[in-house]
Amino acid sequence: MKALVYHGPGQKSWDTVPDPSIQYPTDAIVRIDTATICGTDLHILKGDVPAVKPGTVLGHEAVGTVVEVGASVTNFTIGDKVLVSCITSCGKCRYCKEGRYGQCSGGGGWIFGHLINGLQAEYARVPFADNSLYKVPVGMTDEQVLFLSDILPTSFEVGVLNGGVKPGDTIAIVGAGPIGLAAVMTAKLYTPGRIIVIDLADARLAKAKEFGADVTINNGREDAVKMVMELTGGLGADVAIEAVGVPSTFELAAELIRPGGSLANIGVHGKPATLHLETLWIKDVTITTGLVDSKTIPQLLSLIAGGRLDPTVLATHRFPIAEAMRAYEVFAAAATTHALKVVLQGSPVTPEPVGLEAVATSA
Repeated sequence: MKALVYHGPGQKSWDTVPDPSIQYPTDAIVRIDTATICGTDLHILKGDVPAVKPGTVLGHEAVGTVVEVGASVTNFTIGDKVLVSCITSCGKCRYCKEGRYGQCSGGGGWIFGHLINGLQAEYARVPFADNSLYKVPVGMTDEQVLFLSDILPTSFEVGVLNGGVKPGDTIAIVGAGPIGLAAVMTAKLYTPGRIIVIDLADARLAKAKEFGADVTINNGREDAVKMVMELTGGLGADVAIEAVGVPSTFELAAELIRPGGSLANIGVHGKPATLHLETLWIKDVTITTGLVDSKTIPQLLSLIAGGRLDPTVLATHRFPIAEAMRAYEVFAAAATTHALKVVLQGSPVTPEPVGLEAVATSA
Protein backbone atom coordinates (compact mmCIF):
# COMPACT_ATOMS: atom_id res chain seq x y z
CA MET A 1 0.00 0.00 0.00
CA LYS A 2 0.97 3.68 -0.14
CA ALA A 3 1.49 5.87 2.93
CA LEU A 4 3.01 9.17 4.07
CA VAL A 5 6.21 8.19 5.88
CA TYR A 6 8.37 10.21 8.30
CA HIS A 7 12.10 9.90 7.67
CA GLY A 8 13.45 12.24 10.32
CA PRO A 9 13.14 15.97 11.02
CA GLY A 10 12.15 17.82 7.86
CA GLN A 11 11.90 14.61 5.81
CA LYS A 12 8.80 12.77 4.59
CA SER A 13 7.73 10.92 1.45
CA TRP A 14 4.80 9.09 -0.14
CA ASP A 15 6.10 5.53 -0.08
CA THR A 16 5.11 1.97 -0.79
CA VAL A 17 5.03 0.14 2.55
CA PRO A 18 3.81 -3.28 3.71
CA ASP A 19 0.07 -3.67 4.17
CA PRO A 20 -0.97 -3.74 7.83
CA SER A 21 -2.09 -7.05 9.29
CA ILE A 22 -3.83 -8.28 12.42
CA GLN A 23 -1.22 -8.59 15.19
CA TYR A 24 -3.50 -9.07 18.19
CA PRO A 25 -7.04 -10.45 18.43
CA THR A 26 -8.28 -6.99 19.53
CA ASP A 27 -7.05 -5.36 16.28
CA ALA A 28 -9.04 -4.25 13.26
CA ILE A 29 -7.80 -3.28 9.80
CA VAL A 30 -9.47 -0.16 8.41
CA ARG A 31 -9.40 1.11 4.85
CA ILE A 32 -8.81 4.85 5.11
CA ASP A 33 -11.54 6.70 3.22
CA THR A 34 -10.80 10.23 4.49
CA ALA A 35 -7.94 11.58 6.59
CA THR A 36 -6.53 14.94 7.55
CA ILE A 37 -3.31 16.62 8.64
CA CYS A 38 -2.80 17.99 12.15
CA GLY A 39 -0.55 20.71 13.49
CA THR A 40 1.03 17.97 15.61
CA ASP A 41 2.25 16.35 12.37
CA LEU A 42 4.11 19.59 11.64
CA HIS A 43 5.58 19.54 15.15
CA ILE A 44 6.81 15.99 14.47
CA LEU A 45 8.42 17.11 11.22
CA LYS A 46 10.17 19.93 13.10
CA GLY A 47 11.67 17.35 15.45
CA ASP A 48 9.55 18.43 18.42
CA VAL A 49 8.39 14.86 19.13
CA PRO A 50 11.58 12.75 19.25
CA ALA A 51 9.66 9.59 20.19
CA VAL A 52 8.56 9.36 16.53
CA LYS A 53 11.09 7.13 14.78
CA PRO A 54 12.06 7.39 11.11
CA GLY A 55 9.99 5.00 9.03
CA THR A 56 6.75 5.74 10.90
CA VAL A 57 3.58 6.40 8.89
CA LEU A 58 2.20 9.76 10.01
CA GLY A 59 -1.36 10.76 10.86
CA HIS A 60 -3.87 10.18 13.64
CA GLU A 61 -7.22 11.43 12.25
CA ALA A 62 -9.36 9.43 9.84
CA VAL A 63 -12.68 7.96 8.81
CA GLY A 64 -12.68 4.57 7.16
CA THR A 65 -14.27 1.21 6.56
CA VAL A 66 -13.51 -1.95 8.50
CA VAL A 67 -12.03 -4.63 6.20
CA GLU A 68 -10.77 -7.15 8.76
CA VAL A 69 -11.27 -7.80 12.48
CA GLY A 70 -9.40 -9.81 15.06
CA ALA A 71 -11.00 -12.75 16.81
CA SER A 72 -11.76 -10.76 19.97
CA VAL A 73 -13.44 -7.78 18.27
CA THR A 74 -17.17 -7.87 19.00
CA ASN A 75 -18.47 -4.34 18.38
CA PHE A 76 -17.51 -4.05 14.70
CA THR A 77 -17.82 -6.15 11.58
CA ILE A 78 -16.43 -5.99 8.08
CA GLY A 79 -18.04 -3.17 6.14
CA ASP A 80 -18.75 -0.90 9.11
CA LYS A 81 -18.10 2.79 8.46
CA VAL A 82 -16.05 4.07 11.40
CA LEU A 83 -14.42 7.11 12.91
CA VAL A 84 -10.90 6.30 14.09
CA SER A 85 -10.12 8.17 17.31
CA CYS A 86 -6.65 9.65 17.66
CA ILE A 87 -6.59 7.96 21.07
CA THR A 88 -6.71 4.20 21.56
CA SER A 89 -7.75 2.64 24.85
CA CYS A 90 -6.82 -0.73 26.29
CA GLY A 91 -9.81 -0.39 28.64
CA LYS A 92 -8.04 -2.23 31.45
CA CYS A 93 -5.30 -0.06 32.91
CA ARG A 94 -5.76 2.37 35.79
CA TYR A 95 -5.90 5.41 33.52
CA CYS A 96 -8.49 3.92 31.17
CA LYS A 97 -10.66 2.97 34.14
CA GLU A 98 -10.44 6.63 35.24
CA GLY A 99 -11.48 7.80 31.77
CA ARG A 100 -7.98 9.17 31.10
CA TYR A 101 -7.61 7.31 27.83
CA GLY A 102 -4.90 9.66 26.59
CA GLN A 103 -2.67 8.36 29.39
CA CYS A 104 -3.38 4.66 28.70
CA SER A 105 -0.50 2.57 30.04
CA GLY A 106 -1.70 -0.67 28.49
CA GLY A 107 -0.40 0.00 24.98
CA GLY A 108 -2.87 2.68 23.91
CA GLY A 109 -3.09 6.45 24.23
CA TRP A 110 -1.76 8.61 21.41
CA ILE A 111 0.11 6.00 19.39
CA PHE A 112 -1.01 6.58 15.75
CA GLY A 113 1.74 8.34 13.82
CA HIS A 114 3.66 8.50 17.07
CA LEU A 115 4.57 5.08 18.45
CA ILE A 116 3.00 2.95 15.70
CA ASN A 117 2.13 3.54 12.06
CA GLY A 118 -0.57 6.13 11.59
CA LEU A 119 -3.55 6.89 9.39
CA GLN A 120 -2.26 8.90 6.43
CA ALA A 121 -2.25 5.72 4.40
CA GLU A 122 -4.48 3.51 2.32
CA TYR A 123 -4.99 1.09 5.22
CA ALA A 124 -4.25 1.10 8.96
CA ARG A 125 -4.17 -1.30 11.88
CA VAL A 126 -6.29 -0.10 14.81
CA PRO A 127 -5.38 -1.64 18.19
CA PHE A 128 -8.11 -2.13 20.81
CA ALA A 129 -10.70 -1.65 18.07
CA ASP A 130 -13.73 -2.13 20.32
CA ASN A 131 -12.63 0.83 22.47
CA SER A 132 -11.07 3.01 19.78
CA LEU A 133 -13.52 3.06 16.86
CA TYR A 134 -16.92 4.75 16.61
CA LYS A 135 -19.62 3.79 14.12
CA VAL A 136 -20.55 6.62 11.78
CA PRO A 137 -24.33 7.15 11.82
CA VAL A 138 -26.06 6.42 8.54
CA GLY A 139 -26.48 9.58 6.50
CA MET A 140 -23.54 11.46 8.00
CA THR A 141 -20.68 12.41 5.70
CA ASP A 142 -16.99 11.74 6.33
CA GLU A 143 -16.30 15.45 6.76
CA GLN A 144 -19.05 15.82 9.34
CA VAL A 145 -17.30 13.35 11.64
CA LEU A 146 -13.64 13.53 10.56
CA PHE A 147 -12.70 16.31 12.95
CA LEU A 148 -14.03 14.31 15.89
CA SER A 149 -10.89 12.20 15.57
CA ASP A 150 -8.90 14.90 17.34
CA ILE A 151 -9.42 18.60 16.86
CA LEU A 152 -12.94 19.02 18.26
CA PRO A 153 -12.58 16.82 21.37
CA THR A 154 -9.09 18.24 21.96
CA SER A 155 -10.35 21.82 21.99
CA PHE A 156 -13.41 20.87 24.00
CA GLU A 157 -11.74 18.68 26.62
CA VAL A 158 -8.28 20.24 26.99
CA GLY A 159 -9.41 23.82 26.43
CA VAL A 160 -13.05 24.43 27.32
CA LEU A 161 -13.63 21.75 29.95
CA ASN A 162 -10.19 21.93 31.59
CA GLY A 163 -10.49 25.70 31.62
CA GLY A 164 -13.83 25.48 33.41
CA VAL A 165 -15.68 27.77 31.00
CA LYS A 166 -18.98 28.97 32.49
CA PRO A 167 -21.89 31.08 31.23
CA GLY A 168 -20.96 34.74 31.21
CA ASP A 169 -17.18 34.19 31.30
CA THR A 170 -14.72 36.22 29.27
CA ILE A 171 -12.62 33.77 27.27
CA ALA A 172 -9.30 34.77 25.69
CA ILE A 173 -8.07 32.30 23.07
CA VAL A 174 -4.46 32.74 21.96
CA GLY A 175 -4.15 31.34 18.45
CA ALA A 176 -6.71 31.32 15.64
CA GLY A 177 -5.53 28.19 13.90
CA PRO A 178 -7.76 25.11 13.63
CA ILE A 179 -7.46 24.27 17.34
CA GLY A 180 -8.20 27.84 18.40
CA LEU A 181 -11.20 28.04 16.07
CA ALA A 182 -12.50 24.71 17.36
CA ALA A 183 -12.14 26.15 20.86
CA VAL A 184 -14.31 29.11 19.80
CA MET A 185 -16.88 26.69 18.39
CA THR A 186 -17.06 24.50 21.49
CA ALA A 187 -16.76 27.33 24.03
CA LYS A 188 -19.99 28.77 22.60
CA LEU A 189 -21.79 25.68 23.93
CA TYR A 190 -21.36 27.24 27.40
CA THR A 191 -22.64 30.71 26.43
CA PRO A 192 -19.63 32.75 27.57
CA GLY A 193 -20.16 36.47 27.88
CA ARG A 194 -17.34 37.35 25.50
CA ILE A 195 -14.85 35.44 23.35
CA ILE A 196 -11.63 37.25 22.51
CA VAL A 197 -9.26 35.71 19.94
CA ILE A 198 -5.64 36.78 19.53
CA ASP A 199 -3.43 35.97 16.55
CA LEU A 200 -0.86 37.53 14.22
CA ALA A 201 -2.72 36.78 10.97
CA ASP A 202 -5.63 38.97 9.90
CA ALA A 203 -7.06 36.21 7.72
CA ARG A 204 -7.31 33.84 10.67
CA LEU A 205 -8.77 36.55 12.86
CA ALA A 206 -11.44 37.10 10.21
CA LYS A 207 -12.19 33.38 10.38
CA ALA A 208 -12.45 33.65 14.16
CA LYS A 209 -15.15 36.27 13.69
CA GLU A 210 -17.00 33.92 11.35
CA PHE A 211 -16.79 31.18 13.97
CA GLY A 212 -18.29 33.43 16.64
CA ALA A 213 -15.50 35.45 18.27
CA ASP A 214 -16.76 38.75 19.68
CA VAL A 215 -13.41 40.56 19.66
CA THR A 216 -10.24 39.87 17.68
CA ILE A 217 -6.78 41.28 18.39
CA ASN A 218 -3.76 41.24 16.11
CA ASN A 219 -0.95 41.01 18.62
CA GLY A 220 1.57 41.97 15.97
CA ARG A 221 0.39 45.54 15.99
CA GLU A 222 -1.87 45.75 19.05
CA ASP A 223 -1.15 45.27 22.75
CA ALA A 224 -3.25 42.22 23.60
CA VAL A 225 -2.71 42.44 27.35
CA LYS A 226 -3.69 46.10 27.46
CA MET A 227 -6.78 45.53 25.31
CA VAL A 228 -7.99 42.52 27.33
CA MET A 229 -7.54 44.49 30.56
CA GLU A 230 -9.53 47.40 29.13
CA LEU A 231 -12.32 45.05 28.03
CA THR A 232 -12.53 43.45 31.47
CA GLY A 233 -12.31 46.51 33.70
CA GLY A 234 -8.70 45.77 34.57
CA LEU A 235 -9.35 42.23 35.80
CA GLY A 236 -8.27 40.00 32.93
CA ALA A 237 -9.90 36.99 31.29
CA ASP A 238 -11.75 34.39 33.34
CA VAL A 239 -10.28 31.69 31.11
CA ALA A 240 -7.28 31.90 28.78
CA ILE A 241 -6.77 29.09 26.27
CA GLU A 242 -3.35 28.62 24.68
CA ALA A 243 -3.78 27.06 21.23
CA VAL A 244 -0.43 27.47 19.49
CA GLY A 245 2.38 25.67 21.29
CA VAL A 246 5.26 28.15 21.43
CA PRO A 247 6.75 29.81 24.53
CA SER A 248 5.58 33.34 23.73
CA THR A 249 1.92 32.35 23.35
CA PHE A 250 1.90 30.42 26.62
CA GLU A 251 3.48 33.35 28.43
CA LEU A 252 0.96 35.73 26.84
CA ALA A 253 -1.95 33.55 27.95
CA ALA A 254 -0.58 33.59 31.50
CA GLU A 255 -0.56 37.40 31.42
CA LEU A 256 -4.19 37.55 30.33
CA ILE A 257 -5.84 35.64 33.19
CA ARG A 258 -7.44 37.41 36.11
CA PRO A 259 -6.81 36.49 39.75
CA GLY A 260 -8.77 33.31 40.36
CA GLY A 261 -8.86 32.56 36.64
CA SER A 262 -7.72 29.55 34.63
CA LEU A 263 -5.17 28.97 31.89
CA ALA A 264 -5.81 25.86 29.78
CA ASN A 265 -2.87 24.87 27.59
CA ILE A 266 -3.76 22.96 24.43
CA GLY A 267 -0.68 23.67 22.31
CA VAL A 268 2.00 21.04 21.66
CA HIS A 269 5.22 22.51 23.01
CA GLY A 270 8.65 21.53 21.73
CA LYS A 271 10.61 24.12 23.72
CA PRO A 272 10.58 25.34 27.33
CA ALA A 273 8.37 28.26 28.29
CA THR A 274 8.93 30.56 31.24
CA LEU A 275 6.44 30.24 34.07
CA HIS A 276 6.43 33.63 35.78
CA LEU A 277 5.70 32.49 39.31
CA GLU A 278 7.01 35.80 40.61
CA THR A 279 3.74 37.32 39.39
CA LEU A 280 1.45 34.29 39.35
CA TRP A 281 2.03 32.89 42.84
CA ILE A 282 -0.25 35.42 44.49
CA LYS A 283 -3.03 35.38 41.89
CA ASP A 284 -4.76 32.12 42.82
CA VAL A 285 -4.70 30.89 39.22
CA THR A 286 -5.16 27.39 37.84
CA ILE A 287 -3.00 26.14 34.99
CA THR A 288 -3.96 22.92 33.23
CA THR A 289 -2.25 20.84 30.60
CA GLY A 290 -3.38 17.66 28.97
CA LEU A 291 -3.69 15.26 26.09
CA VAL A 292 -7.16 14.65 24.72
CA ASP A 293 -8.93 11.58 26.11
CA SER A 294 -11.56 11.59 23.32
CA LYS A 295 -14.25 10.58 25.81
CA THR A 296 -16.51 13.41 24.58
CA ILE A 297 -16.72 12.00 21.04
CA PRO A 298 -20.23 10.55 21.58
CA GLN A 299 -21.45 13.85 23.04
CA LEU A 300 -20.00 15.88 20.17
CA LEU A 301 -21.30 13.39 17.62
CA SER A 302 -24.79 13.92 19.03
CA LEU A 303 -24.40 17.69 18.77
CA ILE A 304 -23.35 17.40 15.13
CA ALA A 305 -26.21 15.03 14.33
CA GLY A 306 -28.61 17.50 15.97
CA GLY A 307 -27.28 20.45 13.98
CA ARG A 308 -25.77 22.18 17.02
CA LEU A 309 -22.22 21.94 15.67
CA ASP A 310 -20.98 22.07 12.08
CA PRO A 311 -17.29 21.17 11.94
CA THR A 312 -17.29 20.95 8.14
CA VAL A 313 -16.49 24.68 8.03
CA LEU A 314 -12.97 23.78 9.20
CA ALA A 315 -12.21 22.05 5.89
CA THR A 316 -10.67 24.51 3.45
CA HIS A 317 -8.64 22.33 1.06
CA ARG A 318 -9.13 18.84 -0.36
CA PHE A 319 -6.66 16.52 -2.04
CA PRO A 320 -6.57 12.88 -3.11
CA ILE A 321 -4.58 11.04 -0.45
CA ALA A 322 -1.99 10.22 -3.11
CA GLU A 323 -1.21 13.96 -3.20
CA ALA A 324 -0.41 14.07 0.51
CA MET A 325 2.98 15.67 -0.12
CA ARG A 326 1.34 18.61 -1.87
CA ALA A 327 -1.32 18.77 0.85
CA TYR A 328 1.42 19.12 3.48
CA GLU A 329 2.93 22.03 1.57
CA VAL A 330 -0.43 23.83 1.53
CA PHE A 331 -1.11 23.12 5.20
CA ALA A 332 2.37 24.19 6.33
CA ALA A 333 2.04 27.46 4.38
CA ALA A 334 -1.25 28.39 6.06
CA ALA A 335 -0.20 32.03 6.38
CA THR A 336 -0.39 32.37 2.60
CA THR A 337 -2.80 29.57 1.63
CA HIS A 338 -5.25 30.33 4.47
CA ALA A 339 -5.55 26.60 5.08
CA LEU A 340 -7.38 25.44 8.19
CA LYS A 341 -7.91 21.70 7.81
CA VAL A 342 -6.73 19.87 4.71
CA VAL A 343 -8.81 16.82 3.83
CA LEU A 344 -7.13 13.79 2.24
CA GLN A 345 -9.63 11.73 0.29
CA GLY A 346 -8.95 8.04 -0.23
CA SER A 347 -9.17 6.34 -3.59
CA PRO A 348 -12.73 5.44 -4.63
CA VAL A 349 -13.47 1.77 -4.13
CA THR A 350 -14.86 -0.08 -7.13
CA PRO A 351 -17.46 -2.61 -5.93
CA GLU A 352 -17.12 -6.21 -6.97
CA PRO A 353 -19.56 -7.21 -9.74
CA VAL A 354 -22.54 -9.22 -8.51
CA GLY A 355 -25.40 -11.22 -10.00
CA LEU A 356 -25.66 -11.22 -13.78
CA GLU A 357 -22.72 -8.84 -14.10
CA ALA A 358 -20.51 -11.34 -12.28
CA VAL A 359 -21.66 -14.10 -14.60
CA ALA A 360 -20.94 -11.95 -17.64
CA THR A 361 -17.51 -11.06 -16.34
CA SER A 362 -16.57 -14.66 -15.71
CA ALA A 363 -17.94 -15.91 -19.01
